[in-house]
Amino acid sequence: MKTDTPQPILLKDYTPPSFLVDCVDLDVDFRPAEALVTATLVMRRNPAACPARAPLTLDGDELETIALSIDGDRLAPERYALDATRLTIADVPDSFVLQTVTRIRPDSNTKLSGLYRSANGYFTQCEAQGFRRITWFPDRPDVMARYTVTIHADKKTLPLLLSNGNPVGQGDEAGDRHWARWEDPFPKPCYLFALVAADLEALRDTYRTRSGRTVQLAVCVEPGKLDQCTHAMAALKKSMRWDEEVFGLECDLDHYMIVAVGDFNMGAMENKGLNIFNTKYVLARPDIATDADYVNIDRVVAHEYFHNWTGNRVTCRDWFQLSLKEGLTVFRDQEFGVDTHGGISHIRDVRALRAAQFPEDAGPMAHPVRPGAYVEINNFYTATVYQKGAEVVRMIQTLIGREAFRRGMDLYFARHDGQAVTCDDFVAAMADASGTDLSRLMRWYDQAGTPHVEADGRYDAAARRYVLTLKQSCPTHPENRPYPIPVALGLVDRDGVDLPLRMPGEADAPVRRVLPFREAEQEYVFEDIDAAPVPSLLRGFSAPVVLDFPYTDEELARLLAYDSDPFNRWEAGQRLAERLILAATAAVAEGNGPEWPETFAQAAARVLAQADADPAFAAEALTLPTEATLAERLRTVDPEALHAARNGLRRFLAERLGAEFTACYERLAPAGRYRPDTADAARRALRNLCLG
Repeated sequence: MKTDTPQPILLKDYTPPSFLVDCVDLDVDFRPAEALVTATLVMRRNPAACPARAPLTLDGDELETIALSIDGDRLAPERYALDATRLTIADVPDSFVLQTVTRIRPDSNTKLSGLYRSANGYFTQCEAQGFRRITWFPDRPDVMARYTVTIHADKKTLPLLLSNGNPVGQGDEAGDRHWARWEDPFPKPCYLFALVAADLEALRDTYRTRSGRTVQLAVCVEPGKLDQCTHAMAALKKSMRWDEEVFGLECDLDHYMIVAVGDFNMGAMENKGLNIFNTKYVLARPDIATDADYVNIDRVVAHEYFHNWTGNRVTCRDWFQLSLKEGLTVFRDQEFGVDTHGGISHIRDVRALRAAQFPEDAGPMAHPVRPGAYVEINNFYTATVYQKGAEVVRMIQTLIGREAFRRGMDLYFARHDGQAVTCDDFVAAMADASGTDLSRLMRWYDQAGTPHVEADGRYDAAARRYVLTLKQSCPTHPENRPYPIPVALGLVDRDGVDLPLRMPGEADAPVRRVLPFREAEQEYVFEDIDAAPVPSLLRGFSAPVVLDFPYTDEELARLLAYDSDPFNRWEAGQRLAERLILAATAAVAEGNGPEWPETFAQAAARVLAQADADPAFAAEALTLPTEATLAERLRTVDPEALHAARNGLRRFLAERLGAEFTACYERLAPAGRYRPDTADAARRALRNLCLG
């Protein structure tokens, strides 16, 4: 157990690396209970670093050092200093070749970091700081190098030898052993290094890129499970096609591989060309997997593939910039989810954000998307960095528009391909491509807490004018400066029609617009409004904020029944159901019977009547908030009263709409074998809702 007090690492203390590594040649020789690692590093001083004559300092962890040499000359012990985590060599040339030989013991490595043993062989996990457990190296993401890797192992027990990039050689050795060599033509940080030496079976396929290249694909699993990885292969090919069509990004290697292993401490890892997954996100078959499992495989395979550009080709300068790759790639896999599985995918993402990230922002672990300090990097992988980081990217797209966002992505890659950069560099590319000042948006990266937006509307019948007032605050961090908050807006009339949003002095009047809410309080005026409308605010969840607007029950029911924005239609139903159940909970606790409004049943009936067009949305919209979610709104929780109140609203809907639910249930009866596709999954979800 460590007894020393760890010192925090601070963003403000960042300095460039003193040395750069141009090329890495790794030779990994697997022997009984150990592996010998010979690392040959082509190194040079970094002209951007100070001081100019700094010693060479490398990171290591649980390494047994056998030999060190510079430019072929073996170093005597007095030439270097060595402890458990640092190798320091003074008086090195400005450019040189360093060779180290180390012994590691992957069979006894229980940290699942670095190179470790699993049931079917050896695997690696190097993010965030696992590569130092394989060899001495400047283990930081802003040191990018080209890798060549040669693996030696027993041919019978470890028949499959893989690493990043493309295969460039293989052969047999004495003693029933064999070797394989892999070369990655693209510079990468060491956290993206991967190696697999195992007894696995592979499902193989090919993909033809938009430019006409053929990429060899493989999904590798433990023997006997090939029939469980066909969906993962299909998901990979869907992801490759989507990234070409939406972002113009093509697979850059001749080989792309996914390896599934049960002993893996993350969901999956985006190592360049050799993704390593927990089996949960690869293996699926109709008799052992649910609809949710198939969707998760789609999304996780896509996420790791999309990292090939957003994280691998352009990576993080330092770990404070983690959201540069993770927030951006979560955004990309969310967009893929909507295009692949429909708008319901976005609703589920927002629900997950509110369940995990909003409480994180409101509690003692609150931190910015780009924190200023950390003690343990492995505790840095949070909902704020991932999910809130994705929402910041989404806000940029909302503010500048999809076309400008795509131009910004193109500019980002043109400027920074092969580099380790910062969140500021990404935002600068978006600003330059769109001609928009996004300087205030950096507050989303640097301030903790969830903003609260208080909205109020006033209708002036004589002037035919509607005035919307927005105020923002951050109760958990009141010192925060105002955020730029894109508020996507619609105004809905009594018939459920979106009204033209004409502001003073305008000729054109769109029915949806994004309000540029930047100050602590702002007012917006809309003219030529014939009757008091219902505002549909934050359409599409245009910003990760808590919204407070004094809706009446009738107004929420109108939005649930008619809002043209699917997210806000769902949101209105959730808000209304929550309000009714919490009021009923108080009534039940006092021994009174709740009263349920007919307007809620009428709105639910309209959703059900339109269910054939989008059964997944209908199932989600008619699912009441969970008791766990509702309990968060109560100062004192009476579980029995809450349970009775929620079931009371379910019973009310069942009594009022029993015939409609029964007819829908029978209409959705399965006509054939189970298929894990989006349309069938949606019908199953709605059918189960009706049955419930």
